[in-house]
Parts: sequence; C-alpha cells; structure tokens
Amino acid sequence: MGHVNLAEAKAHLSELVARAEAGEPIQISRRGRPVAQLTSLMPPRKPIDVAALRALTDTMPTSTADNVVRAMRDEARY
Repeated sequence: MGHVNLAEAKAHLSELVARAEAGEPIQISRRGRPVAQLTSLMPPRKPIDVAALRALTDTMPTSTADNVVRAMRDEARY
C-alpha cells in the first residue's frame, strides 16, 4: 500500500489515481495521520491471452448457419 501526505496527493492526483486503478491502494494522511484511502472501484482487468483464445476457437466446430452469415457478409462487402 502506498502512503502519501495530502500535499503530495494534491500535486500528483492523476498519478495516484492511475496507481489505484492498477490495483494499488493509496493511503492519504494529514499531519502523519491516515485520513483517506484511494482504491479502485473495479479489480484490474487481466490481459487477454490471444494465443489461448485462438487455440480455443480453432477447436470449435463451424456451423452451417455461421457459413451462411459469413457468405452474406462477404457478398455485401463487394
């Protein structure tokens, strides 16, 4: 957990918000006493593993309906 005093929090608010958004709680203190805590409202998002997603979708069967929709989409592009 990060600790900053109020004056530093005022000067670097954007940076502190970015750190909190990344999952690091920030404790703000006034005259050495903790008075507030800055945390993210949502947990940090996990990056997508593109290789794992591609491997999963490659094993999925393609249905006839998918092929019809793809053909219609591709015809509309030309």
